[in-house]
Amino acid sequence: MSRRTVFFVSDQTGVTAETLGHSLMTQFEGLEFRPVTLPFVSSVDKAQEALRRINRAAQDEGVRPIIFSTLVQDELRDIVMAADALFLDFFAAFVGPLERELNTRSSHRAGRAHGMADLAAYTARINATNFALANDDGTGADYTHADLILVGVSRSGKTPTCLYMALQYGVFAANYPLTDDELEAGTLPARLEGQRRKLYA
Repeated sequence: MSRRTVFFVSDQTGVTAETLGHSLMTQFEGLEFRPVTLPFVSSVDKAQEALRRINRAAQDEGVRPIIFSTLVQDELRDIVMAADALFLDFFAAFVGPLERELNTRSSHRAGRAHGMADLAAYTARINATNFALANDDGTGADYTHADLILVGVSRSGKTPTCLYMALQYGVFAANYPLTDDELEAGTLPARLEGQRRKLYA
């Protein structure tokens, strides 16, 4: 099976690059991809470090990596674009045509793609994401502050569902994996007993 390294490069969290990039890569079956996210590439030094890392991957693997970029600043984009890789620029693909259609130059300001205009909503989503990661698979067990708790067997999609709700809606979601013993007992685990109104299976 052919294997390619895919870099998601962003001057912010990298969520946009990851989401769009993963959507595109699902169209290519029979290939194995190694995803690497390089977030907060917001200075010349960080862009040059990203360039070195991407070029090192190209040299070590003997095949060009693929870059999905949401870098907004031209200076940083030009640095990373020089990498020995296929550079796919999401902003360039759409901003140029929009500028021409609207007869207005875009601001080219980092952070606009991630809801920074509404700082409170953005912060809530980030806090909810951190909460979901800290309370994944029964770890953390901070159920008091959870808006909801997903309960189910392992590998049933609890973690990605919690992260989706956190990233998109700012929902504080925890999850708990049911074991064979707990299923056979037919009762709720003691840790969940006081949280019945928050449980979803």
